[in-house]
Amino acid sequence: MKDKIILIFIGLITGFINGIFGSGGGLIIVPSLIYILNIKRHKAHATAISIILPLSFISTYIYIRNDLIDFNIVILISIGAILGGFIGAKLLNKIPINILRKSFSLLIIYISIRMIIL
Repeated sequence: MKDKIILIFIGLITGFINGIFGSGGGLIIVPSLIYILNIKRHKAHATAISIILPLSFISTYIYIRNDLIDFNIVILISIGAILGGFIGAKLLNKIPINILRKSFSLLIIYISIRMIIL
C-alpha cells in the first residue's frame, strides 16, 4: 500500500510540473523510480516515457481549450520526434547504464544552466 501511495504522489508532482512548465515529467519520474523505488535505470526510462503519454493527452486537451498550441510547429517537430523516439527506444537497452546515467545527468545540467543564463 505504501508503494502505491508513493507512486500516486510521484504522479501528482509529475503532473503538476508538466502542467505548469509543459514538460519535465521525465525529470521527476526517472530519478523517483530509480532512487525512491529502486527500479533499474533502463526500466525507469522506459516507464517514464509510457507515463508521459497519458499525461501529455490531458495537458494537450487543456492547452487546446485555451488556444495555446501552434499546430504548424507541432506537426513539424512531431515528425522529427517520432523518428528520434523510435531510434532512442531501439537503442535504450544497448546503452550501458553508466553512460545512460551520465548522459541523462549532463543533459539535465546543461538545460538547467541554459535556463538560468537565458
